[in-house]
Amino acid sequence: MSSVAEAKPETAFPIPAGVFAETVTSVTHYTDRLFAFRMTRPQSFRFRSGEFVMIGLPNAEKPVYRAYSIASPSWDEELEFFSIKVPGGPLTEHLQKIQPGDTVLMRKKPTGTLVLDALKPGKRLFLFSTGTGIAPFASVIRDPETYEKFDQVILTQTCRLDAELKYGRELVENTKTDELMSEFVGDKLLFHASATREGEPKGERVTKLIESGKLCSDLGIEALNPETDRAMICGSMAMLREIEGLLQDRGFEEGANNKPGTYVVERAFVD
Repeated sequence: MSSVAEAKPETAFPIPAGVFAETVTSVTHYTDRLFAFRMTRPQSFRFRSGEFVMIGLPNAEKPVYRAYSIASPSWDEELEFFSIKVPGGPLTEHLQKIQPGDTVLMRKKPTGTLVLDALKPGKRLFLFSTGTGIAPFASVIRDPETYEKFDQVILTQTCRLDAELKYGRELVENTKTDELMSEFVGDKLLFHASATREGEPKGERVTKLIESGKLCSDLGIEALNPETDRAMICGSMAMLREIEGLLQDRGFEEGANNKPGTYVVERAFVD
């Protein structure tokens, strides 16, 4: 590991109890609205792919924390996050300016419903996302267990602009070619990207694509079927509600950690 990752720089404020203080190892800015960063992972930290944590910065006596999905898989030696930049946001206003070597705070308990344990066994797994809602699925599609449980994994991402789809495109390509993951993934992983404000052939909102059946026809797969298919949803509140309605109309039932179902949704945050 690099010297940057090993260093634990001093902070202006004391680290609160029950919080990890980790070091940023890399930052990638995709657009003026989106960026990703990686940081060291505490040796004792365990999580399930798809869960989220509360993160903050050591820039105040009472740091502001926000829920962030962990974008890296549970086996990764580092932790990855994919974030939107919110002008004037109490956390992202400062978080978007972080550099390698900076400190990020993370509360110790991960949680969330976008996990395989909350779904009944099935044959196909649909992962519906908008914007930074792809983050938990970046974790799920890089977990070998996902491909052990499902014959096919279909990831969708809808953004406003084509440039905002770059993270997802790189994610899928790197997952398919990764030395560790390629043997699990094979040809099981499909990706449908949609930029709604540009004239891309697949530029419609994912809700319209589901409703019309175009999503499945674009990918050359059979229509959604609650008998064999399972789904996870993460994105804006409007998108969550619309896709939930479309799935429920087709006979899907919401699941949870204590009662697995045929679809799950993360209600802790919206993009």
